[in-house]
Amino acid sequence: MSTSEATARQESRGAVELTAAMLLSGTLGVFVVESGASPFNVVFYRCVFGTLFLGLYCLIRGFFKNHGFTAKKLGLAALGGVFIVFNWAFLFESYSSTSISVATVVYHTQPFFVVMLGALLFKDRITAHKAGWLLVAFLGLILVAGVSTSDLSGGSSYLVGLGYALLAALFYGLSTIITKRVTGVKPHLVALVQVLLGIPLLLPFTQLDQSADFGTGWAWLVGLGFIHTGVMYVLMYSSYQKLPTSKIAVLAFVYPAAAMICDWAVYGHHVTWTQALGIPLIVAASLGINLGWRPRLRAASTSASDSDTSTPAQPTPAARKRTTV
Repeated sequence: MSTSEATARQESRGAVELTAAMLLSGTLGVFVVESGASPFNVVFYRCVFGTLFLGLYCLIRGFFKNHGFTAKKLGLAALGGVFIVFNWAFLFESYSSTSISVATVVYHTQPFFVVMLGALLFKDRITAHKAGWLLVAFLGLILVAGVSTSDLSGGSSYLVGLGYALLAALFYGLSTIITKRVTGVKPHLVALVQVLLGIPLLLPFTQLDQSADFGTGWAWLVGLGFIHTGVMYVLMYSSYQKLPTSKIAVLAFVYPAAAMICDWAVYGHHVTWTQALGIPLIVAASLGINLGWRPRLRAASTSASDSDTSTPAQPTPAARKRTTV
C-alpha cells in the first residue's frame, strides 16, 4: 500500500470516528432531559462515571507511564477543568429554558469566544476578515435567538436560557485557550484530570439526597458518563490525530444538526423560519474563523495602450492572479 493510500485510509477512518462522536454529541440533550436530574446533579454524576471510564481506559492503554505532566501542565489542565465542568452545567441549564436545538446552536458560538478571549488575554490580533466573520456570527445569533417583545419583559426565562448558553460557550472558550497550552500530554489524561476535579468541585452544588429518586434516570446518567464522556472522547481524540483541521471544522457541525433532529424527533421542537435563516450564518462564520476564509477579489488589470497601435495590450500574468484581501 502506498503512502498516499494509507493516508487516505487513515483520513476515512478518522472521518467515520469524528462523525460518530458528533452524532453521539447530538443525543446529549436527550440524555440530560430524560435523566430528570438537576443540571449540577447531571454534571456531577457525568464526572463520576466519566472518571471511571477514562481512568480504566488510560490504565489499559498504559497512558499513566511517561504521562508528560509537570506541575504547571497539571495546574493548567485543572484550571481548564474548572471552566469545562461549569460550561456543562450552564449548557444543561439552558435546555429547560429554551430548547435543545436553540441552546446547541447558540452554544456553537464557541469559536468566536476563543478568538475574542485570545485577543483580550494574549493580545492575539483580530484581523479584518476575522472581525467580519464575528459580525456575521452576531447577526446569525440574533436570528437564532428569536427574541420577541414578550421575551424582553421582566422575568423571561427564555432570555435567561439564552444567557446560560452563551455563558457555557464563554466557559468552553476559556477552557479551550487554557487547555491547548498543555502540550506533550495525552488528551485522554487531560480529560481525566478535568472530570476527576469536577467531582469535589461540584459536590457543594450537588443535591445527593435526590439520588434515591432518580429511578430509571440512573441509566441516562451512566450513559452520559460512559458514552458521552468516555466513548465519545475516545473517538474524538482518535479522529483528531488522523484528520486535517478543515475536515474537523466541517464535521463538527454534525453535532448541532443531530441535536436539532433529536429535539424534533423526541420532543417535537423545531426552529422557526427566522431561526433557520440564522443557523447557516453561524455555520459559515464558524467555518470562516476555523479555516481562515478570506474574501478574494480579482485583481484589476491595467492595460497600457501602445502609442503606435489601437490593439489593447495583453494583461500580464500578475494581473490574472486573484489577490487575497
